[in-house]
Amino acid sequence: MLIGSGETSRIGGCVFEKLAARIDSPQPPRIAVLETPAGFEPNSEQVAGRIAGFLRQRLGNFHPVVEVVPARRRGTPFSPDDPALIDPILRADMIFLGPGSPTYAARQLRGSLAWNAVLARHRLGATVVLASAAMIAAGALSLPVYEIYKVGEPPHWLPGLDLFGAYGLSLVFMPHWNNRDGGAELDTSRCYMGRQRFGELNAMLPPDRTVVGVDESTMLVAEVSTGHCEVVGEGAVTVIRGGSESRHVAGQTFDLGLLGPFVKNAGRGDVPVDVWEAAVAATADTGQGDAGANPPEIPGEVLELAEARRAARGAKDWAGADALRERIAALGWRLLDGPDGARLDRISHRD
Repeated sequence: MLIGSGETSRIGGCVFEKLAARIDSPQPPRIAVLETPAGFEPNSEQVAGRIAGFLRQRLGNFHPVVEVVPARRRGTPFSPDDPALIDPILRADMIFLGPGSPTYAARQLRGSLAWNAVLARHRLGATVVLASAAMIAAGALSLPVYEIYKVGEPPHWLPGLDLFGAYGLSLVFMPHWNNRDGGAELDTSRCYMGRQRFGELNAMLPPDRTVVGVDESTMLVAEVSTGHCEVVGEGAVTVIRGGSESRHVAGQTFDLGLLGPFVKNAGRGDVPVDVWEAAVAATADTGQGDAGANPPEIPGEVLELAEARRAARGAKDWAGADALRERIAALGWRLLDGPDGARLDRISHRD
């Protein structure tokens, strides 16, 4: 699902409910929320936590297991390349990536263990939900929005994560397509680029690229198993390909072939074998994540650190809270924040 804006709105909640209802599993749906796009922000935990809290509440009838994955920055204890962090992705029925910086998200995730886990789960049937910065980063090329709109760099493109490349599609995603924040004085449509700058950007694209613009409060649900797309929400989806432009309003459907030479079965593709096998094993093991009869005993030191972190968060000492989380992780335990507080889960290390 590609979200032009409004992932926590009423409309967004309705679409999440429809997606959750389609998950074919005897267990409650498992949802992984990745912090990565906002990982450069000191409050990235809160950014992702708000999304997680919304999903827990809105999908309450489904009793979802929602886990925040703190894969924030390479070269840190919260790296997208840390095997200890990716277990929730490998087991997820739905994976959400959202606000932050498109260029940061692409730089941190490209070729990472976390992104390969996302690719594996998507190709094995999980739903991937992309909003805002993550939606832009997932294209074959990524628009450096802040660098152009805020910093003043000339219009240009950067390499993206190319989520749909394995399906034969070369796509560029632009949320906020009909944005009007600039009012009458400044054209902020086309993801804040405006028509003039977008014209320059569009002229730079190779002929095989397709631009997919999603209006605000609008979602595009692309079902790769059937090859169909559905527009949901208040606006429309604009497709620009081969010099022609088409507009598809909410309620309309179209074939993924409209976006390029679509291929249904991506298979493993370029996902590393070990990540693919781990994803296959995780989805086959229906006992994983269940509340077992013999839960592991939590060491006293871990409990004390968890209580200290709770106090630090209450005092808004985010740096102290992060440091305590790292100490807990070093002892082999992961903190999973929820509406009723944090719970501790033993980290599962994979060979």
